[in-house]
Amino acid sequence: MGRKRHTPEQTITRLRAAEAAIADGATVAQVCRKIGVTVAATD
Repeated sequence: MGRKRHTPEQTITRLRAAEAAIADGATVAQVCRKIGVTVAATD
């Protein structure tokens, strides 16, 4: 079973949502949980 791949459009949508959440005062950990990314992946 291979890794799940995301389309560029899905990635951009998630990054835009993350930017909006951070601008609203959310922490990186909260944003990671919201968009489904592990915190370790952001290091």
